[in-house]
Amino acid sequence: MKDELVRGTAWSGGIRVFAARTTRLVSELQRRHDTFPTATAALGRAATAGAMMGVMLKDEGKLTIQVKGDGPLGQIVIDANARAEVRGYVDHPHVHLPSNRFGKLDVAGAVGTSGYLNVIKDLGLREPYRGSVPIVSGELGEDFTYYFAESEQIPSVVGLGVLVDTDNSVIHAGGLIVQVLPGLPEDQLQRLEAAVASLPHVTQLLDQGETPEGILKHLVGEDVTIHDAMEPVFRCQCSRERVERTLVTLGPDELRSLIDEDGKADVLCHFCNETYAFTAEELEELHRRASERIPKGD
Repeated sequence: MKDELVRGTAWSGGIRVFAARTTRLVSELQRRHDTFPTATAALGRAATAGAMMGVMLKDEGKLTIQVKGDGPLGQIVIDANARAEVRGYVDHPHVHLPSNRFGKLDVAGAVGTSGYLNVIKDLGLREPYRGSVPIVSGELGEDFTYYFAESEQIPSVVGLGVLVDTDNSVIHAGGLIVQVLPGLPEDQLQRLEAAVASLPHVTQLLDQGETPEGILKHLVGEDVTIHDAMEPVFRCQCSRERVERTLVTLGPDELRSLIDEDGKADVLCHFCNETYAFTAEELEELHRRASERIPKGD
């Protein structure tokens, strides 16, 4: 079954809604980074949030999420854009902790309960938008909820879930975001709070065969209008050509050191875990290009 992300409105436009099934996306992240179950859950939750937040942007907008907690995972980094293209990594992918007191993967223990959640949005303006809030739980759903309320001043509910099998494979992954728009009547706000409190876990709904639209209807009823549906996918912007350009910017002296000391270069992309290998001969060509960039004196 393909992944799917939908966005829409409900209750006569009083709330904005997003829901996603990201099982394939999270599976690809798990495969590329060889994450252990707790790390998979944390990375998958952040990636799912990133996919939904990315499609909130317009046109060529893109964003970066950084989760910097004090847990053993280290930093989680997610890139996403308005086309629901996502990539990401975690500093320490081989983190797996005993289950928490609820018998679930201990994401908070892995992320940590102290630190910061940063969101950087490139909206095509001169300066990017930067928002930062303290980590409030480490479970990530609550942390993104707090981010929207404090940094963007939008009352929101964020639900994220990743179900991992004993062989490290991803069974289900998905999430939802519900945002209250100005002017929502108090009785509808109370209705929404009650619906959120009684909503089954996202992965439970996915396990029952629910679609992202079906998940939203569980929460807000039939009065939901879907405006867009797309497939969130893993996509990295790295390429051999980009790596070559980066190496050239090191300058001829640094490239000469690589050639003389190592005789090769292996460049790893953290986002997709691909390695680009360069031989001494290829580095010599890059050294020539770097030398040509330096203006000659009179």
